[in-house]
Amino acid sequence: MAMALHTAGYPIGEIVRGQRRASQQQARRLARKVRARSATLSNARLASNVIWLSVPDRVIAAVAAEIASRTVWRGKTVLHSSGALSSDELRVLKRRGAAVASLHPLMTFVPGSQPMLAGVPFAVEGDRAAVRVARRFVLDLKGEIFQIKKKDKAAYHAWGAFASPLLLATLVTAEEVAGLTGISRATARKRMLPIVRQTIANYAALGPAEAFSGPIIRGDADTVSRHLKALRKSPGAAEVYLAMARTALRNLPVKNRKALRKILGG
Repeated sequence: MAMALHTAGYPIGEIVRGQRRASQQQARRLARKVRARSATLSNARLASNVIWLSVPDRVIAAVAAEIASRTVWRGKTVLHSSGALSSDELRVLKRRGAAVASLHPLMTFVPGSQPMLAGVPFAVEGDRAAVRVARRFVLDLKGEIFQIKKKDKAAYHAWGAFASPLLLATLVTAEEVAGLTGISRATARKRMLPIVRQTIANYAALGPAEAFSGPIIRGDADTVSRHLKALRKSPGAAEVYLAMARTALRNLPVKNRKALRKILGG
């Protein structure tokens, strides 16, 4: 986010780092890239009009409390990046006069990858003044912003979990099943990519119903039964298969539904 805002023309005053050595090294490198001061919590100036807390969910409130007495907060905007927690985590700063909001990009961020933010949706909730600031950020990043209610944050974040980390967990399970045939995980990953890419392309272009293929949509109960028999050697994979197949029965067009439900249970 710091790199994206810097590229969009926003001056970054300082990057405030944690105490871990890895965090210190990363923060120094990032500060150099965005031409900002590198600081710790103990010597942070917090002079910027906008402070963005990009820390683990479990410490957002603690960090807010730690910096509460370090500067004058009236007139400042404070954001945090949690998808699951609301702006209430920043209540200690709100009581001191700051406008607060949560702003979360529906995107995956991992070391070694810097995704483009153009077109990425951002969920926002919080004080009206802070939401205005967040909206300006997102528009300048060429993203899309939508408001979400505090009570819906956990469900929103679970949605994101299905779209990325749990999708990845499904692909890792597919690698595990490939291992039952003697295929290594690395080889399975390579060989799966064409069908995975086409499935996502079909989903985007045609929607889920038209993109759905395989024995369940055909109502081929015998093949599904053979799948489950083969997966006895991998109980964890069998559990995932049953959960996904039952989801398909509930949400996608299938033939021979009665026979399939008998095999799949649930």
